[in-house]
Amino acid sequence: MMKKKVWIDTDLSVGMTRHKREGYCDVDDGYAVLQLIKADTIEICGISAVFGNTIIENSYPLSQQMSTEFAMGNIPVYKGAGEAIDLKDVNSNEAVEALAEALRRQPMTIMAIGPATNIGLLLLKYPELRSEIQEVVLVAGRRTPQDYFKIGNKGNHAQDLNFDLDNDAFRLMFEHGVPVTLCPFEISNKVWIKAEDLDALEKGDEGNKWLANASRAWLQQWVDQGADGFNPFDVLASHYIISPEDIISENLNARLEIHPDDTVKENNKQVFKPYLLCDNKEGFPVKYCYDVVSGYHKKLMDSLLK
Repeated sequence: MMKKKVWIDTDLSVGMTRHKREGYCDVDDGYAVLQLIKADTIEICGISAVFGNTIIENSYPLSQQMSTEFAMGNIPVYKGAGEAIDLKDVNSNEAVEALAEALRRQPMTIMAIGPATNIGLLLLKYPELRSEIQEVVLVAGRRTPQDYFKIGNKGNHAQDLNFDLDNDAFRLMFEHGVPVTLCPFEISNKVWIKAEDLDALEKGDEGNKWLANASRAWLQQWVDQGADGFNPFDVLASHYIISPEDIISENLNARLEIHPDDTVKENNKQVFKPYLLCDNKEGFPVKYCYDVVSGYHKKLMDSLLK
């Protein structure tokens, strides 16, 4: 059977401390990358690092580490954007050039689980390659501005970070007609990784042990917010790529709108931000993933422990 050709664009931050405030960074990108590495039906053509959950100086060596330690160094890794697209000064980078060369050889699916900056730069520099992109699978979006990304039960709302950090990258994908699939908070908050799951991963291979160990501090941050586990956001994107039949989706239209920033407490219409909204009104067509099939948690754990 022909393997699906996939390019991973990621802001890997597993085990990193936050660079702007206290605490640890997200670990879910590590789950997504490891799940694709383990999938028999997937050929990973390359990994491009991008800024996002952490700085590019962290995500790039982490991407190299995952290729070296868990894929025998067989996946080439490239350093990508360290900041959002500046439309007044558009510059390519190593990752964009490598992705362009890979697309000239064959069509691919792109899993973009950080800000979509490298994809946006590719479309600005090489718009003719948009037809070689079979699909871009991203973790972003919501139906309404009131669909808050609630973390725990203490009133804290998370950002739609991948979108918030580079709105223009999403606009470029829509305007170039790239097929887009969104795996938003609406689906990821129905999936939980808990302490007993980390215990199971610790009994697995070296990749599982590494993820489980790095996830302990991340889990504790969620517990401190009143949750009993954490949502592995990015793994919904990788699972969709591997087994789309496990993910429930619908066709919607996406657009950018400005509303008060829901992450700012006591915001009396003083702080605003763009939102990526998806519904049946006018907009750019997207596939919107919103639920998982019955028994999904076991399918996820089995895919990681294989």
